Amino acid sequence: MRPSNRDRILDAAVRVIQREGVTAVTFDSVAAEADLTRGGIMYHFPSRDNLLVAIHQHLADSWEASLLAEAGRPVDELTADERLSAYIRVNARSSTRAELQLMLESATHPEWVAPWNGVLERWAPVPTDVGTDAAAMARLVTRLAADGLWLFEALAYRELPEAQRRAVAEHLVRTLAG
Repeated sequence: MRPSNRDRILDAAVRVIQREGVTAVTFDSVAAEADLTRGGIMYHFPSRDNLLVAIHQHLADSWEASLLAEAGRPVDELTADERLSAYIRVNARSSTRAELQLMLESATHPEWVAPWNGVLERWAPVPTDVGTDAAAMARLVTRLAADGLWLFEALAYRELPEAQRRAVAEHLVRTLAG
């Protein structure tokens, strides 16, 4: 089955961001990357902002699918530790510099970050009782460590070898389990 032009556009936009950053996303740059016309891009996304919101949703949906596959069952059937364990494992193998750049840019655009917030709220929420509950504190610190791995790789411009990434993720999962 052939991907839709909309998915093709979004995948092309992610490649532009990965290579050149968020500011490089224009109708022309995405059209060239997707081998479509500017009009073909604008048919699906009437403004750059619409395109950027759609890119965030596209990536968040991809993460959600990866999280569900990792967990093996619906999120509402999982414990907090099981949800966070899936998040740690997916985070250790799935994050990209494009995703980090989008996250940083979205700090001043709540509508851009909304899809990510939904995923994080379901899978790795910030516990409200970290001051009184040791397990909640452990979940928060473990999530921060998992996010730190992603940030380290994105900012260091190098990835850890796959075996090291898996080892770090599994160490965090074991730490979470106590």
